[in-house]
Amino acid sequence: MLYIVATPIGNLDDLSIRQAEILSQSDVILAEDTRSAYILLDAIAKRFNHYANRQHRIISYYKEKEFEKLPEVMDALRGGKTVSLISESGMPLICDPGSLLIKQVIKEHIPFTVIPGPSAATTALVLSGFSTEQFMFVGFLPKKKSALVRLINQWKHIKEIFPNMSMVFFESPNRIRESLRVLDDLFPNIQIAICREMTKKFEEVIRGAASELMKREYKGELTVIVG
Repeated sequence: MLYIVATPIGNLDDLSIRQAEILSQSDVILAEDTRSAYILLDAIAKRFNHYANRQHRIISYYKEKEFEKLPEVMDALRGGKTVSLISESGMPLICDPGSLLIKQVIKEHIPFTVIPGPSAATTALVLSGFSTEQFMFVGFLPKKKSALVRLINQWKHIKEIFPNMSMVFFESPNRIRESLRVLDDLFPNIQIAICREMTKKFEEVIRGAASELMKREYKGELTVIVG
């Protein structure tokens, strides 16, 4: 059986009992970041003492290794092992590895399910204070400016049809300024919210027009909502 297990996006106190139970019972854990996986398992052991002595095989399973590791993982599933897939944080497969595995287990009729939990995209959408009636999640923005301009223009056309549509995307602190510059050129008055450190002690939401937000410095992974 394969479990797709969502994990806390920052605050480990958001760990659910069901997430802890499934991970503690797994023979194999596929982890995008093994360091984060060990921190998570340590938190489970501290909060749920009866899970503390379980043994797991943790396999590094990041994007560049997904194809290479697939035969090994499929062998474990065919052998009746309980396998769980986790991302560094949040819901696996959302801009994270796992799609190849899902396609293969469906092809071979191996059962799988999702253990739900936090998502940076929906958490940031609510924190933004913008409309949550309709939203479009586009993952990480294109690195090439021409592709980025094309995406924003496409979204402008969509927004003409759905005026309350919000756009959600992930961005790095190194690229956020360029993305804001393009938004300022194409959408000079649109309101934007940048969320960082969500669910952690120093959670921060910065709101304003792109021209204002470009003046700031940012750290950590960012989730951006265009209202």
